[in-house]
Amino acid sequence: MAFSNKLSLLVIFSCACLLSLAYAGNFYQDFDITWGDGRGKIVNNGQLLTLSLDKTSGSGFQSKHEYLFGKIDMQLKLVPGNSAGTVTAYYLSSQGATHDEIDFEFLGNLTGEPYTLHTNVFTQGKGNREMQFKLWFDPTKDFHTYSILWNPRHVIFMVDNVPIRDYKNLEAKGISFPKNQPMRIYSSLWNADDWATQGGLIKTDWSKAPFTAAYRNFNANACVWSSGSAKCPPMQTAVAGDNWFNQELDSTSQARMRWVQRNYMIYNYCTDGKRFPQGLPPECHMV
Repeated sequence: MAFSNKLSLLVIFSCACLLSLAYAGNFYQDFDITWGDGRGKIVNNGQLLTLSLDKTSGSGFQSKHEYLFGKIDMQLKLVPGNSAGTVTAYYLSSQGATHDEIDFEFLGNLTGEPYTLHTNVFTQGKGNREMQFKLWFDPTKDFHTYSILWNPRHVIFMVDNVPIRDYKNLEAKGISFPKNQPMRIYSSLWNADDWATQGGLIKTDWSKAPFTAAYRNFNANACVWSSGSAKCPPMQTAVAGDNWFNQELDSTSQARMRWVQRNYMIYNYCTDGKRFPQGLPPECHMV
Protein backbone atom coordinates (compact mmCIF):
# COMPACT_ATOMS: atom_id res chain seq x y z
CA MET A 1 0.00 0.00 0.00
CA ALA A 2 1.38 3.41 -0.96
CA PHE A 3 1.08 6.31 1.46
CA SER A 4 1.01 10.02 0.71
CA ASN A 5 2.97 12.62 2.65
CA LYS A 6 0.06 15.03 2.31
CA LEU A 7 -2.02 16.01 5.31
CA SER A 8 -5.01 13.97 4.17
CA LEU A 9 -5.05 10.24 3.72
CA LEU A 10 -7.79 7.90 2.61
CA VAL A 11 -8.24 4.96 4.95
CA ILE A 12 -10.56 2.12 4.02
CA PHE A 13 -10.86 -0.96 6.18
CA SER A 14 -12.43 -4.19 4.99
CA CYS A 15 -14.34 -4.66 8.26
CA ALA A 16 -17.33 -2.63 9.31
CA CYS A 17 -16.18 -0.07 11.83
CA LEU A 18 -16.65 3.39 13.23
CA LEU A 19 -13.72 5.66 13.85
CA SER A 20 -13.85 8.62 16.18
CA LEU A 21 -11.30 10.62 18.07
CA ALA A 22 -10.76 9.82 21.74
CA TYR A 23 -9.20 12.27 24.13
CA ALA A 24 -8.17 12.52 27.74
CA GLY A 25 -10.70 11.44 30.31
CA ASN A 26 -10.41 9.87 33.69
CA PHE A 27 -9.58 6.31 34.64
CA TYR A 28 -13.16 5.48 35.62
CA GLN A 29 -14.30 6.39 32.11
CA ASP A 30 -11.42 4.85 30.17
CA PHE A 31 -10.33 1.69 32.00
CA ASP A 32 -11.48 -1.37 33.91
CA ILE A 33 -9.46 -3.02 36.67
CA THR A 34 -9.49 -6.59 35.40
CA TRP A 35 -7.65 -8.62 38.00
CA GLY A 36 -5.88 -8.44 41.34
CA ASP A 37 -8.72 -8.76 43.88
CA GLY A 38 -8.57 -5.14 45.01
CA ARG A 39 -4.86 -4.58 44.37
CA GLY A 40 -5.68 -2.25 41.50
CA LYS A 41 -7.28 1.02 42.59
CA ILE A 42 -8.63 4.16 40.93
CA VAL A 43 -8.43 7.15 43.28
CA ASN A 44 -8.44 10.97 43.33
CA ASN A 45 -11.76 11.20 41.47
CA GLY A 46 -10.44 9.09 38.63
CA GLN A 47 -7.20 11.02 38.15
CA LEU A 48 -4.82 8.37 39.54
CA LEU A 49 -4.60 4.60 39.15
CA THR A 50 -2.35 2.33 41.20
CA LEU A 51 -1.40 -1.31 40.75
CA SER A 52 0.08 -3.42 43.56
CA LEU A 53 1.86 -6.74 43.79
CA ASP A 54 2.30 -8.98 46.81
CA LYS A 55 3.21 -12.64 47.22
CA THR A 56 -0.37 -13.71 46.56
CA SER A 57 -1.10 -11.76 43.39
CA GLY A 58 -0.33 -8.88 41.10
CA SER A 59 -2.93 -6.72 39.39
CA GLY A 60 -3.88 -5.25 36.05
CA PHE A 61 -6.25 -3.12 34.00
CA GLN A 62 -7.38 -2.70 30.42
CA SER A 63 -8.98 0.03 28.33
CA LYS A 64 -12.71 0.02 27.73
CA HIS A 65 -12.07 0.90 24.08
CA GLU A 66 -10.13 -0.74 21.28
CA TYR A 67 -8.02 1.49 19.05
CA LEU A 68 -6.84 1.26 15.47
CA PHE A 69 -4.01 3.79 15.20
CA GLY A 70 -3.38 6.60 17.63
CA LYS A 71 -1.04 8.57 19.85
CA ILE A 72 -1.29 6.99 23.30
CA ASP A 73 0.28 8.75 26.30
CA MET A 74 0.48 7.58 29.90
CA GLN A 75 2.46 8.91 32.83
CA LEU A 76 3.92 6.22 35.10
CA LYS A 77 5.86 6.24 38.35
CA LEU A 78 7.46 2.84 38.79
CA VAL A 79 7.96 0.65 41.86
CA PRO A 80 10.64 2.32 44.02
CA GLY A 81 13.43 0.74 46.05
CA ASN A 82 14.16 -2.95 45.61
CA SER A 83 11.94 -3.80 42.63
CA ALA A 84 13.97 -6.83 41.55
CA GLY A 85 11.83 -9.59 40.08
CA THR A 86 8.89 -7.32 39.28
CA VAL A 87 7.65 -6.36 35.83
CA THR A 88 5.38 -3.42 35.06
CA ALA A 89 3.91 -3.98 31.60
CA TYR A 90 2.13 -1.29 29.56
CA TYR A 91 1.14 -2.28 26.05
CA LEU A 92 -1.34 -2.42 23.19
CA SER A 93 -2.59 -5.83 22.06
CA SER A 94 -5.25 -7.53 19.98
CA GLN A 95 -6.41 -11.07 20.68
CA GLY A 96 -5.79 -14.52 19.24
CA ALA A 97 -2.94 -16.61 17.91
CA THR A 98 -2.16 -14.09 15.16
CA HIS A 99 -2.43 -11.05 17.42
CA ASP A 100 -0.57 -7.77 17.07
CA GLU A 101 1.10 -6.19 20.09
CA ILE A 102 3.19 -3.11 20.94
CA ASP A 103 5.03 -3.44 24.26
CA PHE A 104 6.60 -1.37 26.96
CA GLU A 105 7.84 -3.51 29.86
CA PHE A 106 9.77 -2.16 32.84
CA LEU A 107 12.01 -4.76 34.47
CA GLY A 108 12.76 -4.05 38.12
CA ASN A 109 16.15 -4.15 39.80
CA LEU A 110 17.92 -3.96 43.14
CA THR A 111 17.86 -0.68 45.06
CA GLY A 112 20.11 1.82 43.32
CA GLU A 113 20.39 -0.22 40.13
CA PRO A 114 18.61 1.01 36.99
CA TYR A 115 15.42 -0.37 35.53
CA THR A 116 15.52 -2.01 32.10
CA LEU A 117 12.97 -0.70 29.59
CA HIS A 118 12.04 -3.58 27.29
CA THR A 119 10.23 -2.93 23.98
CA ASN A 120 8.81 -5.36 21.44
CA VAL A 121 6.52 -5.42 18.41
CA PHE A 122 4.38 -8.43 17.51
CA THR A 123 2.79 -8.77 14.10
CA GLN A 124 0.44 -11.64 13.23
CA GLY A 125 1.49 -13.48 16.38
CA LYS A 126 5.23 -13.15 15.80
CA GLY A 127 7.45 -11.09 18.10
CA ASN A 128 11.18 -11.56 18.71
CA ARG A 129 11.82 -7.88 17.95
CA GLU A 130 13.15 -6.85 21.33
CA MET A 131 15.08 -3.68 21.99
CA GLN A 132 16.09 -2.78 25.56
CA PHE A 133 17.21 0.47 27.13
CA LYS A 134 18.35 2.00 30.38
CA LEU A 135 16.74 5.33 31.18
CA TRP A 136 18.53 8.67 31.64
CA PHE A 137 16.57 9.38 34.85
CA ASP A 138 15.21 7.53 37.87
CA PRO A 139 11.69 6.42 36.84
CA THR A 140 10.67 5.85 40.47
CA LYS A 141 11.18 9.41 41.73
CA ASP A 142 8.50 11.10 39.65
CA PHE A 143 6.00 10.53 36.86
CA HIS A 144 7.31 10.32 33.30
CA THR A 145 5.40 10.09 30.04
CA TYR A 146 5.61 6.91 27.96
CA SER A 147 4.02 7.18 24.53
CA ILE A 148 3.20 4.98 21.57
CA LEU A 149 2.62 6.72 18.26
CA TRP A 150 1.00 4.17 15.96
CA ASN A 151 -0.01 5.15 12.45
CA PRO A 152 -0.08 3.34 9.10
CA ARG A 153 3.63 3.96 8.51
CA HIS A 154 5.30 3.83 11.93
CA VAL A 155 5.23 2.53 15.47
CA ILE A 156 7.27 5.05 17.44
CA PHE A 157 8.12 4.52 21.12
CA MET A 158 8.73 7.72 23.09
CA VAL A 159 9.83 8.60 26.62
CA ASP A 160 9.05 12.16 27.73
CA ASN A 161 8.47 12.92 24.04
CA VAL A 162 11.98 11.68 23.13
CA PRO A 163 11.76 8.93 20.48
CA ILE A 164 13.69 5.80 21.39
CA ARG A 165 12.55 3.40 18.67
CA ASP A 166 10.86 3.57 15.26
CA TYR A 167 9.41 0.35 13.80
CA LYS A 168 8.65 1.23 10.19
CA ASN A 169 6.08 -0.16 7.79
CA LEU A 170 8.10 -2.25 5.33
CA GLU A 171 5.20 -4.27 3.96
CA ALA A 172 6.26 -3.41 0.43
CA LYS A 173 9.35 -5.52 1.15
CA GLY A 174 7.40 -8.43 2.60
CA ILE A 175 7.65 -7.56 6.30
CA SER A 176 4.43 -7.53 8.31
CA PHE A 177 3.19 -4.44 10.12
CA PRO A 178 0.37 -4.03 12.66
CA LYS A 179 -2.36 -2.18 10.79
CA ASN A 180 -5.50 -4.32 10.56
CA GLN A 181 -6.26 -5.42 14.12
CA PRO A 182 -7.71 -3.03 16.69
CA MET A 183 -5.94 -3.21 20.04
CA ARG A 184 -6.78 -2.48 23.65
CA ILE A 185 -4.43 -0.87 26.15
CA TYR A 186 -3.33 -3.20 28.94
CA SER A 187 -1.15 -2.76 31.97
CA SER A 188 -0.13 -5.12 34.76
CA LEU A 189 2.27 -5.43 37.66
CA TRP A 190 3.41 -9.00 38.23
CA ASN A 191 6.16 -11.24 39.54
CA ALA A 192 8.64 -12.52 36.96
CA ASP A 193 11.64 -13.29 39.12
CA ASP A 194 12.44 -16.37 37.02
CA TRP A 195 13.80 -14.03 34.30
CA ALA A 196 13.23 -10.31 34.90
CA THR A 197 16.33 -9.28 36.88
CA GLN A 198 19.80 -10.40 35.79
CA GLY A 199 18.27 -13.33 33.93
CA GLY A 200 16.46 -14.59 37.02
CA LEU A 201 19.48 -14.61 39.33
CA ILE A 202 17.95 -11.96 41.58
CA LYS A 203 14.64 -12.98 43.15
CA THR A 204 11.79 -10.89 44.47
CA ASP A 205 12.25 -9.82 48.10
CA TRP A 206 8.74 -10.29 49.43
CA SER A 207 9.63 -8.55 52.69
CA LYS A 208 9.45 -5.32 50.64
CA ALA A 209 5.88 -6.03 49.42
CA PRO A 210 3.49 -4.62 48.53
CA PHE A 211 5.12 -3.19 45.41
CA THR A 212 3.16 -0.33 43.84
CA ALA A 213 3.25 1.50 40.49
CA ALA A 214 1.16 4.60 39.75
CA TYR A 215 -0.45 5.99 36.60
CA ARG A 216 -1.89 9.38 35.69
CA ASN A 217 -2.62 11.76 32.77
CA PHE A 218 -3.74 9.15 30.26
CA ASN A 219 -4.42 10.61 26.83
CA ALA A 220 -5.51 8.88 23.65
CA ASN A 221 -5.55 11.01 20.51
CA ALA A 222 -6.67 7.93 18.66
CA CYS A 223 -9.19 6.15 16.50
CA VAL A 224 -11.76 4.18 18.50
CA TRP A 225 -12.98 0.95 17.01
CA SER A 226 -16.66 0.15 17.44
CA SER A 227 -17.69 -3.02 15.64
CA GLY A 228 -20.93 -3.41 13.77
CA SER A 229 -21.01 0.09 12.35
CA ALA A 230 -20.59 1.36 8.80
CA LYS A 231 -17.21 1.33 7.02
CA CYS A 232 -14.93 4.17 7.88
CA PRO A 233 -15.09 7.36 5.87
CA PRO A 234 -11.84 8.94 4.69
CA MET A 235 -9.91 10.39 7.63
CA GLN A 236 -8.97 14.01 7.25
CA THR A 237 -5.87 14.91 9.19
CA ALA A 238 -5.60 18.62 8.49
CA VAL A 239 -7.07 19.41 11.90
CA ALA A 240 -4.54 20.77 14.39
CA GLY A 241 -3.52 18.10 16.87
CA ASP A 242 -4.56 15.30 14.55
CA ASN A 243 -1.34 15.09 12.56
CA TRP A 244 -0.15 12.01 14.42
CA PHE A 245 -1.81 10.02 11.63
CA ASN A 246 0.81 11.17 9.13
CA GLN A 247 3.60 11.91 11.60
CA GLU A 248 7.16 10.84 10.96
CA LEU A 249 10.37 11.69 12.77
CA ASP A 250 11.95 14.87 11.49
CA SER A 251 15.72 15.27 11.39
CA THR A 252 15.87 16.65 14.94
CA SER A 253 13.82 13.77 16.32
CA GLN A 254 15.91 11.25 14.42
CA ALA A 255 19.04 12.75 15.94
CA ARG A 256 17.54 12.50 19.44
CA MET A 257 16.63 8.86 18.82
CA ARG A 258 20.15 8.09 17.63
CA TRP A 259 21.50 9.75 20.81
CA VAL A 260 19.31 7.51 22.99
CA GLN A 261 20.22 4.37 21.07
CA ARG A 262 23.92 5.19 21.13
CA ASN A 263 24.02 5.96 24.86
CA TYR A 264 21.22 3.98 26.49
CA MET A 265 20.31 0.99 24.33
CA ILE A 266 21.61 -2.23 25.91
CA TYR A 267 20.08 -4.84 23.58
CA ASN A 268 19.04 -4.82 19.93
CA TYR A 269 17.73 -7.98 18.29
CA CYS A 270 19.09 -6.69 15.00
CA THR A 271 22.67 -7.10 16.22
CA ASP A 272 22.22 -10.48 17.93
CA GLY A 273 23.74 -12.82 15.39
CA LYS A 274 24.04 -15.67 17.91
CA ARG A 275 20.30 -15.63 18.43
CA PHE A 276 19.61 -15.78 14.69
CA PRO A 277 22.22 -18.19 13.29
CA GLN A 278 20.28 -18.49 10.04
CA GLY A 279 20.48 -14.74 9.53
CA LEU A 280 19.08 -11.63 11.14
CA PRO A 281 15.40 -10.79 10.53
CA PRO A 282 15.02 -9.07 7.15
CA GLU A 283 13.94 -5.70 8.55
CA CYS A 284 17.32 -5.45 10.27
CA HIS A 285 18.95 -4.93 6.89
CA MET A 286 16.53 -2.20 5.86
CA VAL A 287 16.44 0.20 8.81
